[in-house]
Amino acid sequence: MPPKSESSAQISSSAASADSPISSVDPIFHILRILPFSFLRPPRLRLKLPTFTLPSPMTVYALVLLTYFMVVSGFVYDVIVEPPGIGSTQDPATGSVRPVVFLPGRVNGQYIIEGLSSGFMFVLGGIGIVMMDLALDRNRAKSVKVSYAFAGISSVVLAYVMSMLFIRIKIPAYLR
Repeated sequence: MPPKSESSAQISSSAASADSPISSVDPIFHILRILPFSFLRPPRLRLKLPTFTLPSPMTVYALVLLTYFMVVSGFVYDVIVEPPGIGSTQDPATGSVRPVVFLPGRVNGQYIIEGLSSGFMFVLGGIGIVMMDLALDRNRAKSVKVSYAFAGISSVVLAYVMSMLFIRIKIPAYLR
């Protein structure tokens, strides 16, 4: 003999009672849920949902460039190790104290100014590459394209030469 199936009316009534918001058996819960709203009226709030607009591409580019500068400048190292901003050394001939910007001989250490200046050179090289890309735009005037190309090439060359100078100051026998 096949098993008895429940009638659809019984299934729908039991599902409706389980899904109702006041399905608790506890009478105190029922009183706490109904009683305050019998004499209190909830306020009518006309709140608007905040609308977020996408930032402009130039804002995103500026934030990415700033983040890149902070990373290549060694900002995390500067916060954790807390090195001095600039060093000093005593001149053996005169005995006077001279400022030192680069921490010589230590590849894994830096002064704050050293990191910032190196990071600026890296960012300058990156901006130069972006300028060279802007020089390839067909919709610009020829004089503007030449200006972008000249500024971009100058920036990249200056950044490379200065970065190599910084490395040679940091490590005196590098690539010699």
